[in-house]
Amino acid sequence: NLADVVLGFDTVEPYQKGAGRYFGCIVGRVANRIEEGKFTLNGLDYSLHINNPPNSLHGKTVIRLQNSDSILLSIKKEMMRESSDWWNLSNTEKTGYPGDLSVTAKYSLPSDRSLKLEMEAVPTNKATPVSLAQHTYWNLAGHSSGHILDHSIQIWASHVTPVDENLIPTGEIMPVTGTPFDFTWERKIDSRIHEVPVGYDHNYVLECGEERSGLRHAARVKDPSSSRVLNLWTDAPGMQFYTGNFVNGVAGKGGAVYEKHAGLCLETQGFPNAINQPNFPPIVVQPGEKYKHTMLFEFSTV
Repeated sequence: NLADVVLGFDTVEPYQKGAGRYFGCIVGRVANRIEEGKFTLNGLDYSLHINNPPNSLHGKTVIRLQNSDSILLSIKKEMMRESSDWWNLSNTEKTGYPGDLSVTAKYSLPSDRSLKLEMEAVPTNKATPVSLAQHTYWNLAGHSSGHILDHSIQIWASHVTPVDENLIPTGEIMPVTGTPFDFTWERKIDSRIHEVPVGYDHNYVLECGEERSGLRHAARVKDPSSSRVLNLWTDAPGMQFYTGNFVNGVAGKGGAVYEKHAGLCLETQGFPNAINQPNFPPIVVQPGEKYKHTMLFEFSTV
């Protein structure tokens, strides 16, 4: 039984207008939150757009596509083959970040049950923080089936980065053992979500998954009603597990209306607010250096 397992819209316009909570976008220049939208780099202070008060979330805007009409036509043609490349140039005037950044995203189909995303970014004239993330909302029972609380998940991470009341990491790297964040073994999302204020929206430290072809096993999601399974592999150090806590009455495709917990996100990334936390893995990329980030989604049934 085939089903559409991604939340979204029937036309491209709602995506361009940001009608969803970052539905299907690649977000950046720095994904997730930067505390108060401020950081210092090479002796200079930078202030970003505050779009998630009191913080900056996902870098003011998502990575949009230039010449989107022709690119969409190209996608229709290219996805019949193996892959499609998209690109964008993010500049200082639009984002508040230092310098210009050339970004490429390549989607490919390695097999009939897998989807691969390869993101690259190169600063052209100044050092800058870079941490891109893919923000698809998944519901393996079908995009219009309701909530994902009965899905089960396993996350190959024995630590999380706990957050304060504004969802900014405290700087601690906390063991998950004995906490509601422990998904080192497969269990239902709703088993302890009531113990987490609002719901899951936390960065997991990906340090214990099996490695294969340069990627580490990050997560496995299973829907009991359809027996569909999603396995995610990545080379990123962290993954934001988000349970769609702030989705509210979004008019989606096919007449669906998406409410709280309608989908879940597996946003592999650098750690949130890493630019202001010296003990987190660094995210600054120098001019001419290349940032790389790969995700592999594998689908199966049980």
